[in-house]
Amino acid sequence: MRSCFNAWIVVALVVVPVLLSLRNPRGETENTETTTSFSDSSFSVKLANTLPFNQRIRDGSNLEYDFYRDSCPQAEDIVRSAVTRIYFDQRDVSPALLRLFFHDCFIQGCDASLLLDDNGDRNRSVEKQAVPNQTLKGFDKIDLIKEEVEQACPGVVSCADILALAARDSILLAGGPFYPVLTGRRDSQQSFFKEATDQIPRPDDNIRRTLHLFNLRGFNERETVSLLGAHNIGKIGCDFIQQRLYNFQGTGQPDPSIPPDFLRQMRLNCQDNKNVSSDEFSTSVISEPESVVVHSDPGMSYMQALSSSVSSGAGFDTHYYQSLLRGRGLLFADQQLMAEEKTARLVSAYASDDGSTFRMDFARVMLKMSNLDVLTGPQGEVRLNCSQPTSS
Repeated sequence: MRSCFNAWIVVALVVVPVLLSLRNPRGETENTETTTSFSDSSFSVKLANTLPFNQRIRDGSNLEYDFYRDSCPQAEDIVRSAVTRIYFDQRDVSPALLRLFFHDCFIQGCDASLLLDDNGDRNRSVEKQAVPNQTLKGFDKIDLIKEEVEQACPGVVSCADILALAARDSILLAGGPFYPVLTGRRDSQQSFFKEATDQIPRPDDNIRRTLHLFNLRGFNERETVSLLGAHNIGKIGCDFIQQRLYNFQGTGQPDPSIPPDFLRQMRLNCQDNKNVSSDEFSTSVISEPESVVVHSDPGMSYMQALSSSVSSGAGFDTHYYQSLLRGRGLLFADQQLMAEEKTARLVSAYASDDGSTFRMDFARVMLKMSNLDVLTGPQGEVRLNCSQPTSS
């Protein structure tokens, strides 16, 4: 089993970058001014080395492969086994963990700050309480995995590493690509409520704001379009699209860009809710790949968004991009990828092949995301309980 896993590491670290180095990115013309394109960057932790994040540089260069090989050699196996067990009992754990991971990394880096509770302190607001995070699921799954790891190796493995590993393993189980996860992250001792409120991308964002928010974290257009492809798994809850269907931008009318037949289909799945408020709608662009609505979980997936005449696999493929090409984006922010020439070319390129280009790019950008502004060495701490700081 260990030799098979090492073989996957070799493939990911050696074969994939070689293949990518032999080709120009599809959907992009050569541009010597683009300094952050995939063809210029190395498939390693160095991807983020020159990319400032909130004027701080914590680029993940101190992360290691198999960081816990001496202190807790079974750590990654425990995480993998637990995620696998949970997945076969609850298939929507994959989009849930992916969403948790994105929301954590997007705000002050991959430091498990999202997982912290307020512990009853009314004067302290935490990321969990920010509107974009109020529909997040999967905290209990991370707690469960952490408990199992703690039983084997008390006080050794960080919650940030557990979340990064669990997200990768859940993506793989859902049919997504493998990518290596370096380890050695430390946990933040604080949470960032205001930043989470202001900086998580919204489902009603236009293309300019979406690209701006991702660019602030060092992601170029291609990487942004690739990351948004995570929407091809899971379900988008009706709360995320209701205003677009019934009260677009306060007009009392649907978004006029939605094709009439698709509007009818969406309204059949998501009935009018007169009580939807703008605050309830202020949820993230990558909030949606999960059944996030309480009770009956009404909503739609991008598999449903495709017309019956379009064939698509049931797994981690390109049906998200095919939907956008046909004007059938569920979120306004998703469909906005067709509103800008470069991102529209990338959507078309991803939709035009068997999914191999998207899968390679997605693996690459998830590695980059997982190393975003991490805490290492003496920074932060290793929590014993993911919802509570060890020291205050």
